Amino acid sequence: MKNTALSHIHEALGAKMVPFAGYNMPVQYEGVNIEHEIVRTGVGVFDVSHMGEFHLKGPNALALIQKIGTNDTSKIAVGQAQYSCMPNNDGGIVDDLIIYKITEEEYMLVVNASNIEKDWNWISQHNDLGVVMENNSDDYSLLAIQGPKAAEAMQSLTDIDVMNMTYYTFQIGKFAGVDNVIVSATGYTGSGGFEIYFKNDVAETIWTNVFKAGADFGIKPIGLAARDTLRLEMGYCLYGNDINDTTSPIEAGLGWITKFNKDFTNSEELKKQKENGTDRRLIAFELDERGVPRHDYDIVDDSGQKIGVVTSGTMSPSLGKGIGLGYVPSIFKTVGSKIYIQIRKKQIPATVIKLPFYKK
Repeated sequence: MKNTALSHIHEALGAKMVPFAGYNMPVQYEGVNIEHEIVRTGVGVFDVSHMGEFHLKGPNALALIQKIGTNDTSKIAVGQAQYSCMPNNDGGIVDDLIIYKITEEEYMLVVNASNIEKDWNWISQHNDLGVVMENNSDDYSLLAIQGPKAAEAMQSLTDIDVMNMTYYTFQIGKFAGVDNVIVSATGYTGSGGFEIYFKNDVAETIWTNVFKAGADFGIKPIGLAARDTLRLEMGYCLYGNDINDTTSPIEAGLGWITKFNKDFTNSEELKKQKENGTDRRLIAFELDERGVPRHDYDIVDDSGQKIGVVTSGTMSPSLGKGIGLGYVPSIFKTVGSKIYIQIRKKQIPATVIKLPFYKK
């Protein structure tokens, strides 16, 4: 089991630690609902240093990214980030990722922790363009400082104007006295804030200074359990649950990051799906009655026939009702459609809704 540079701090703070993607990670400190509310209303800090960071360098770096990714990365400028995914040859997804344009010839790709080796091998086997690739996953730490008070709480630590940073942009500068920190206006919670990337040897310094600067704003450490409820309220896909090697970007509702003005892996097949539709779709639903939908629960129709499966589900802390995502035949994708979730021996009625679940 790997530790992050901050695992010992989480343990000292009394966090409940769990194995996650090969790492010893904090799942909660004070409790999921409390931590969820802190991020929705104030500011909280996640250690997500288990994520992977690859650097691609050289004149053909963009060409390689265009070949393996669905989104059109030629559209972003230096200092911008972009959400994308890498399709496989069988209609599924290798991984979803965020792409950072560092310079005209250097990009950073941030990938899911559980897929670091798989993604590295996949990109490497497509790199016939002489692109210099560096896997820096073990060298970097990553904090997600999230919530509506994040910018105000962190401004004293940096000359970067974090109060006015626009969504999906980033700057590299001094943060908490440390040079060359990537400060990115991105996140996985839907409540605003930043993700900051830095070398492991300064992790403790940065953590300490972040909590000093945020003390007057009620800053708290937040575990992975609240990260999951926060992202689900926004309808953000989680790799391994809502998307995987067998789900296509079109089925998963990721057509908006799938651009057919270029060729990429399996693009012809995915273009047909976009034009002709797919047999199944990822839908969002709310329970009409009390209950908690969970990952892998069956979705059934009004006659009790199984039509799909819940990929992510929880009791929404913000809404006080059961919410979830799942794949169903496309005839059920229309907003307002009625489905049922099999919870033990009961079939709980649910309604298909338009994302996000949580509206500010």
